Amino acid sequence: MHIDFKISRETSNELRPNKKIMLKVLKLVIAASFLLISLSFAIRQEPDTSKSSSKVNTVVIDAGHGGKDPGTRGRTTKEKDVALKVALELGRKIKEETPEVKVLFTRSTDVFIELGERSAFANRNNADLFISIHCNATPRSKTVHGTETFVMGLHKTEGNLEVARRENSVILQETNYKQKYKGFDPNSPLAHIMLANYQSAFISSSLRLADLIEKKFQSVSDRESRGVKQAGFLVLWRCAMPAVLIETGFLSSPDEEDYLSSDDGQTEVAESIHQAFTAYKKDMDR
Repeated sequence: MHIDFKISRETSNELRPNKKIMLKVLKLVIAASFLLISLSFAIRQEPDTSKSSSKVNTVVIDAGHGGKDPGTRGRTTKEKDVALKVALELGRKIKEETPEVKVLFTRSTDVFIELGERSAFANRNNADLFISIHCNATPRSKTVHGTETFVMGLHKTEGNLEVARRENSVILQETNYKQKYKGFDPNSPLAHIMLANYQSAFISSSLRLADLIEKKFQSVSDRESRGVKQAGFLVLWRCAMPAVLIETGFLSSPDEEDYLSSDDGQTEVAESIHQAFTAYKKDMDR
């Protein structure tokens, strides 16, 4: 029994781990744990490159009028048709050249969209830019021609007020328009003055884009620019982002009607706006 006990004790001593080895192993385990924690923290703190750093990620393109609202007319051309074709071509160009930008349309077919819904649609989709496309007209002359780009603001001339009054008059075709637009009267100059106080937070960026658009109309398509202007437009009223309204030309001018109703003219107009958009985005992303 004594011999057996001694053998068993010796065997037990041989199996007992060396304390120094255990201490080294413990130190290695602790060091590895700290390293894993550090790496995990670094990974969590690394910027999310999947999110765009651009300030222009979503653009809403609004083709003016539509459906029961034809807009202004030329001899045979309706504003709603020109606006839609230019809008769709502009969207196609943006998608093709800058696929990272999300392009949305307030309408892509010949349907009637209320003015308030157009800006609401842009706001719901967190748009970074709102571009509304229209055609101009004046009953006083067939020789007046050229492009104009408007931003929200106080009209400085009777002509600016006339354009805003004409574009805003579409609300008369909406039901309960007085309730929807807080009693706004499209025939009242005072109402347009009060409306002009909105959009002030985005006026600088809106003016920047508007200026680029008018310059591109001149350099890309050799159009006559009538400049950047301000007036109270309901379609821009509640836009929570930079917004412009583009009058692409006068359908009351036979020459411009022919140009705006042609495929080449519509493509050229869209290209001018597209180049302005590209320059604006580059400028904003600096």
